[in-house]
Amino acid sequence: MTSEQRPRTLGELKKSGYKVVSVKEEMRRNLIARIRAGRPLFDGIFGYEETVVPQLENAILSGQDIIFLGERGQAKSRMIRALTGLLDEAIPVIADSELHEDPFQPITHASRARIEAEGDNLEIDWIGRDQRYGEKLATPDITIADLIGEVDPIKVAEGRYLSDEKTIHYGLIPRTNRGIFCINELPDLAERIQVGLLNIMEERDVQIRGYRIQMPLDVLVVASANPEDYTNRGRIITPLKDRYGAQIRTHYPRSVEHEIDIMTQESVAFDDTDYTVIVPAYMKEIVAEITRLARRSPDVNQRSGVSVRASIADYESLLANALRRSIRLGESDVVPRISDLPYVIPTISGKVEFETVEDGKEEQIIEKLIQGAVVAVFNRYFNVVDMEDVVTRFKAGMQAEVSDGMASDAYLGLVKSVDGLSSAVAKLDPGENPALIASATEFIFEGLHLNKRLNKDKVGGKTQYRG
Repeated sequence: MTSEQRPRTLGELKKSGYKVVSVKEEMRRNLIARIRAGRPLFDGIFGYEETVVPQLENAILSGQDIIFLGERGQAKSRMIRALTGLLDEAIPVIADSELHEDPFQPITHASRARIEAEGDNLEIDWIGRDQRYGEKLATPDITIADLIGEVDPIKVAEGRYLSDEKTIHYGLIPRTNRGIFCINELPDLAERIQVGLLNIMEERDVQIRGYRIQMPLDVLVVASANPEDYTNRGRIITPLKDRYGAQIRTHYPRSVEHEIDIMTQESVAFDDTDYTVIVPAYMKEIVAEITRLARRSPDVNQRSGVSVRASIADYESLLANALRRSIRLGESDVVPRISDLPYVIPTISGKVEFETVEDGKEEQIIEKLIQGAVVAVFNRYFNVVDMEDVVTRFKAGMQAEVSDGMASDAYLGLVKSVDGLSSAVAKLDPGENPALIASATEFIFEGLHLNKRLNKDKVGGKTQYRG
């Protein structure tokens, strides 16, 4: 029904035949409809189709509260927030109710009193999905009052008794009644505060200041946790962990393709009408491969993980330097090259945590990761044996100079002067675009160097390849 057709009083809601269901039943029903329609559970999340998503679907179909366990940058928060897509477009609540109460089954004394007084004339509001999601980052200073509630001294001073539920100022979880509440980084929550969640998780009622209020809450409680935090900085107390129905382990992308999909989707895009950004597939693969090698490097702390954010930030830095070159040279095409890769070093340095290494060695470690990525991608595209004509030309005394500030047109003559180079470049399908040809040329030279077929010298800001 449209917003204009929605009932506005309790009497109209009764006549409409509307049936209120629990939030878990609502999500279950909408998930079943989505699966039947062949629609994915999430849009824009890659690599979880056969691992995380089936487990999550089972948890929702089972009506279970969920913990997402995984390292940083594994889309835990994004998936949790995306769960609101399984909520109905809008649901009816008692107007002015701070706990989004069901008009048919109010849970506070105040709302029950209103129904007795107003009957079918009780005003109804409709709230959307965005109003049914609550989130809190667990920090050591969180109190029970923040999450559950506390006695409001001002209300007591007005003459109410402490045992009167009207004296309570409700916390975040009760205020997310009939919705989804997320606690991010749950192990960082103090253990005494975790104890306070036990009744919320099991009995679904509220306990504040030593007296019990029978107030059944309808809320899906979701949490995220980092395994490093799970075992060292903090822990989830066993009774609370036992109350979560499903613990779902997330992971980093397991293929280069998924890493690239995330990288290109999440990178910041600007509407620069004066410039055309073209990124060769091999350059995207190199950026993704740098991150993937970092996740296996003994010099990188694997307990803290290497987030996909590293790939995203590296990709953005690579494009930024390519754009800077195009601006200075007056070129309209923005195409990243191998000579742009050193500019990702400042970016990735802030994204990884190194094991104990000597001061100043971090940059050398990153350079090795970049070299490893370039040679791995080059060997996917070329067989060095097929490049003997190019190598022979360099052995005969040929030298080639490249740099990130060199005009794209300058590479055209270089390609023509080296036997076999034009056919090798053609395999990368640059067409007649000088910027793409320049990028392909640098990729081939660097690949041959890393395969020990060419020597390389750095002179000033330029790189020279020779036999």
